[in-house]
Amino acid sequence: MNKDELNKLFEAGTHLPLIEKFYTLQGEGFHTGKAAFFIRIGGCDIGCRWCDSKYSWTFGRDTLIETEQLADEIISAGHKDVVVTGGEPMMYNLDLFTNLLKKADIKTYLETSGTHPLTGKWDWICLSPKPQQPPLSEYFASAQELKVIIYDPHQDLEWAEENAKKVLDGTHLYLQPEWSRRKQNTPIIIEYIKKNPKWKLSVQLHKYIGIP
Repeated sequence: MNKDELNKLFEAGTHLPLIEKFYTLQGEGFHTGKAAFFIRIGGCDIGCRWCDSKYSWTFGRDTLIETEQLADEIISAGHKDVVVTGGEPMMYNLDLFTNLLKKADIKTYLETSGTHPLTGKWDWICLSPKPQQPPLSEYFASAQELKVIIYDPHQDLEWAEENAKKVLDGTHLYLQPEWSRRKQNTPIIIEYIKKNPKWKLSVQLHKYIGIP
């Protein structure tokens, strides 16, 4: 299968590059502590230097799975909440995948940087914008949650405010310290939120307690 043939499968949404799947508790943002089945899709064209899932940036032919097969596995297992993350999930057409899940009354959650056109049917969209490749405007009207990763407080807090101005009223706003700089950045973020209480703190709970 050559690259063009592979892209046709992705555009049609009939196949996905599945990096991993696991059942765990959500560890960040609004839904922290809630049980969910995670699907991590391979491929990313942003490449954050602090990314904690760089293994998902690329994928091989052996990771390909038929979308209907993946959906059938989830439905048969009885999962009720499915989180799709990456990599960058919106590099692929997720219409078929989410349609199959919604027919089975499964709630769908998306974690995205918003750099590609939105596909799929989602109960919840967490937008995590990156300054090196800003999100498309359609995501600001679609996201229920805005989560900005703080690596360099001086730059990233300003970036967070720029994006907060664009989302709809009622969107949940989160600032999250990048894991490798959590000790120095968390106190800064706490003080910032105390002065700007529209924001809430998000931490990577799953890393603190040692779950996927």
